[in-house]
Amino acid sequence: MIRNYQYVIFLFTIISIAASAVPKTEEGKRVLDHDFQQHLGEEHSKQYDHEQFLGEDQAKTFDQLAPEESRRRLGIIVDKIDTNKDGFVDLSELKAWIQFTQRRYIEDDVERQWRSHNPDNNDTIHWDVYRKNVYGFMEEMDPADLEKEDNGFSYKAMLTRDRRRWSVADRDGDDSLTREEFTSFLHPEESEFMRDVVVSETVEDIDKDNDGKISVEEYIGDMYRVTDDDAEEPEWVKHERETFKTFRDKDHDGFLNNEEVREWIIPHDFDHAEAESKHLIYEADADSDEKLTKEEILSKYDVFVGSQATDFGEALVRHDEF
Repeated sequence: MIRNYQYVIFLFTIISIAASAVPKTEEGKRVLDHDFQQHLGEEHSKQYDHEQFLGEDQAKTFDQLAPEESRRRLGIIVDKIDTNKDGFVDLSELKAWIQFTQRRYIEDDVERQWRSHNPDNNDTIHWDVYRKNVYGFMEEMDPADLEKEDNGFSYKAMLTRDRRRWSVADRDGDDSLTREEFTSFLHPEESEFMRDVVVSETVEDIDKDNDGKISVEEYIGDMYRVTDDDAEEPEWVKHERETFKTFRDKDHDGFLNNEEVREWIIPHDFDHAEAESKHLIYEADADSDEKLTKEEILSKYDVFVGSQATDFGEALVRHDEF
C-alpha cells in the first residue's frame, strides 16, 4: 500500500517519466499543455485538478460560483460518482468519472464546432468550407501582414498547420471530413493515426530556433517564464532540467528529437485518469483508507472544484467592492 510520503515519491516518478499531451481545440490555441508534470506545484495544482475533475468547460462555470453553491453542486456530483451507492468514492469510480468528463468535453466541443462549420448538418465538411469560415479574413489582409510573426505565431503558419492536420485526418482522401474524421482533426491526441501530427506540432511549438529539435532551454521555456533576472529558478524547474537530461534525452546529445518527444508526450502504458485519481484520493483521504467519503471530498472542495482565479468565487459575490 502506497501512502503519504511514499505516494508523493511514486506520483512524482510517474510525472517525471510521463506527461499527457492535450492540444487545445479552439482556433489559435492549439498549443500543447505540458502541465501534468508540474501540477503538484503550489500555484498550479488546484486549478489543474478541478479542470481534470470537472472537465474544462464545467470548471469555468464553477470558477464563477460562491463557495456555498460550489459545495452544494459538488455534493450532487459526488452522489453521481458513487455508482454502487456504498457511501464511498473509490479509485475505479473516480477514474471512470474523470474519463467521462474528458469524453464529455471532446463530444461537446466537436458538436459545437460541427454545428458552427456545418449548419445544414451535411454528412461531411469540405476543407474549402472550413478554410473560408476560419481563415477567410486572410483574403482581405495585406500580404506583408500575413508574413509577420508575433512570438512565433502567424495566421499563415496556423493555416499551414491546419491544412496538414486536415489532410492526415482525411482518411479517404476526398478533402472532406466526416464527423469521426473531424473529431480526429480537432482532437488528434485521441486518435492513434494522428500521433505523428501531435509530435510534429509539439516540436514546432517549442522549437524556437527552428532547428528541428528541442534544446533544454526550449524545453524549460515552454513551461517556465523568467520574470526576474535575479530570481532563482524554482525547485520544480531544476527538477525538470534533470529530468530532461536523465529521462527525456535518450541519446544524450543535448536535444529532443521527434522520437524522444513522442515518448515524452505520448508515453506507453501511462493511464492519465488513474494517476490523477490517485492524486485526488491522496489529497482528500483524511483517514488513509484509500477511498473517499462525501465529507472528505467536501472538506477539500477547493481541490476538486474551487478556483484561486476568483478567490474561490468570493470576489464575484461582493458587489459592493466594485
